[in-house]
Amino acid sequence: MSKARLRLVCLLLALCALVCLPPKGAGEGANEARVRVFDDVWGLVRERYYDPALRGVDWPGLGARLRPLAAVARDEAEFYGVLRRLLASLRDPHTRVFPPGESEDWRVQRFVSVGLTVREVEGTVVVAGVARGSEAARAGVRLGDEIVSVDGERPEALVARRLGDAVVSPSARPLAVARLFDGPRDTPAHLLFRREVGGRVREARLPREVFARVPEFTLKGAGGGVYVAGFNIFTEAVAARFVRALRDEGDDARALVIDLRENGGGETEALTDIASVLLPAGAPLGRFTGRDGRAVSEPRTRARLLSAAEAPTAFTGPVVLLTGPRTASAAEVFAASLREAGRARLFGETTCGCVLGIRRRHTLPDGGVLDISEMDYRTAAGKRLEGAGLTPDEPVAPTRADLRKGHDPTLKRAVEWLRRRRGR
Repeated sequence: MSKARLRLVCLLLALCALVCLPPKGAGEGANEARVRVFDDVWGLVRERYYDPALRGVDWPGLGARLRPLAAVARDEAEFYGVLRRLLASLRDPHTRVFPPGESEDWRVQRFVSVGLTVREVEGTVVVAGVARGSEAARAGVRLGDEIVSVDGERPEALVARRLGDAVVSPSARPLAVARLFDGPRDTPAHLLFRREVGGRVREARLPREVFARVPEFTLKGAGGGVYVAGFNIFTEAVAARFVRALRDEGDDARALVIDLRENGGGETEALTDIASVLLPAGAPLGRFTGRDGRAVSEPRTRARLLSAAEAPTAFTGPVVLLTGPRTASAAEVFAASLREAGRARLFGETTCGCVLGIRRRHTLPDGGVLDISEMDYRTAAGKRLEGAGLTPDEPVAPTRADLRKGHDPTLKRAVEWLRRRRGR
């Protein structure tokens, strides 16, 4: 081949290479930005986590393994899946990350779900809740139905894989069961379920969608002067409604059940206001400490509330608290404080054992939000609740038949106990 012909071939190859190269545009820029976000999360957790040892996790090594996955993530969903893998190693539900737009208001909890809540009952994973109007409800899934498989895998295998080598705690298994349908948003979950023991297996394909959980508060009479209050989060607005509702009932409310089974926590100031209605002013509610072991906050009940202009009307009747695996964070602080003060008796199941504190939320470079557990907690008596939870004074758990029939044995036992106590 002549030199001139060789130069021409080389020129054509060079031009071809230039044409075939992908342009430096949105994809490459997005991945560079995601690596910066990954590094931000990786570094903030290392610097601010309440436990300097990061619960024994090899944080540098884990980050080094996952960082390349962040760099090649195809979209936001895949990238945030990598971030969640990083944080999941801490086995701490308080330390979590949200994509842009998914956590603008912490009071409204948004999460990806198929519209089902599941739990273990009598050694079987069964349906404990079905969202109204969901595809799961339209597919005929009912309370008490057994989950046979999810995407072709048995529930026990999925739970075992999610537990991995984690140290067993009261919350570890219930949390792993609750995550049975985890997966990317807008992807289907192939579900096999069964209504009766040994019955026909049914099938459904359920979309993974974003659901919102908004603050709720109820106060209802159960007869005989017993009232039942229920709320799923501690906020200033919920505290104000609690105080106002008790005041409006006046002398009719002689005994109180507070249902915390779906309460995942909230504001310390709000739990302090509600506790101030049930305990004398100045009662200790425990101690939050930073990563250096020093006290950051030591809340106490007060004579004046932040959520109401007027002084609270003290409630002096007997109190029962209902607890379960989803009772977490501020709800556990509240329950522990009332029990240690001799003010309440606990009915139900062991709580989550998820009691760490978040000092502030961190906004990430892409607009996402990172929550970090920056504080540990001990009760006024010095008991650490993280990883241990609260064991109820009166253990009560629903059976599969209870779920199918809509029975609530825990509430029934609590109301009966209060009526007997009032009748003495």
